Amino acid sequence: QVQLVESGGGLVQAGGSLRLSCVASGRTFSSYAMGWFRQGPGKEREFVAGISRSGGSTSYADSVKGRFTISRDNAKNTVYLQMNSLKPEDTAVYYCAADVQPYNIVRFTTPDWGQGTQVTVSS
Repeated sequence: QVQLVESGGGLVQAGGSLRLSCVASGRTFSSYAMGWFRQGPGKEREFVAGISRSGGSTSYADSVKGRFTISRDNAKNTVYLQMNSLKPEDTAVYYCAADVQPYNIVRFTTPDWGQGTQVTVSS
């Protein structure tokens, strides 16, 4: 099991930007596909973005394509989510996820989860 700690959430106006970070510990970071999920008020948790072990493959939800960018630094055991052009509908608790997967696969079947960080976008 890997331990995940998110940071970087906060309150931002529509059109603004935030960068979320997730630091992993406990296992070999480069063994994990990493991702971000979110859960808005009254909604189910949904996939936002994912990145493969090497960083060579990424995947995004349609709702964030062109606005969000996921990246990772395996030397720092950290995955990032750069969020630009934020909208009120992006308001949610954002969760970091980690799942052991083959080299270039972005998939989350039984991930480990962080505790979440709140992102609030005001109109």
